[in-house]
Amino acid sequence: MDASIMDGRDLSAGAVSAVRCIANPTKLARLVMEKKFAADMGIPEIPVEKLITERSKKHLEKEKLEKGAHKADCPKNSGTVGAVALDCKGNLAYATSTGGIVNKMVGRVGDSPCIGAGGYADNNVGAVSTTGHGESILKVNLARLALFHVEQGKTVDAAAELALNYMKSKLKGLGGLILVSKTGDWVAKWTSATMPWAAVKNGKLQAGIDLCDTKTMDLH
Repeated sequence: MDASIMDGRDLSAGAVSAVRCIANPTKLARLVMEKKFAADMGIPEIPVEKLITERSKKHLEKEKLEKGAHKADCPKNSGTVGAVALDCKGNLAYATSTGGIVNKMVGRVGDSPCIGAGGYADNNVGAVSTTGHGESILKVNLARLALFHVEQGKTVDAAAELALNYMKSKLKGLGGLILVSKTGDWVAKWTSATMPWAAVKNGKLQAGIDLCDTKTMDLH
């Protein structure tokens, strides 16, 4: 499993890659960020079989049969979970983790633990978490690229679209991202077939999977 996390206040960050038997790799990445070490911090291990679901096994077998997990035009996401947040004090953060099914198949470290690719956070700009074709995300530094467009005065929607379209046109890589700006504007955008997402702002929950299919719920 891979994971990374970043604090937008001072750009401190932590990441872990190819860890095993850890239920929450993001917590481990946070310890790396805050404590600068993690081996002696008492993170409990759990049996590896508890981390492997029947759904994951079937997904892995399907990917093996299709032999398409490493292709840049693969429209599927790879079990990545990402989050971005803006608190009441104006602090921004992101966290991205993945179960690493595709990473194991192709034998490489993915984009999730790489700061600037799997995510980025800066209180002066915004926070981003990404998902999709790892090699393409790494090559264009997708998260930082999206925030660059925000810095240049683009809306969050335009910034996300520019970054994703650049990756698609340059490398034929598909993916998605969630982005929140320092002013609280946010967007979830993707070029892959689908991307499950959810957002909470001002007591309202919005969620969706497919394009043009957003559900809204009042949390109060």
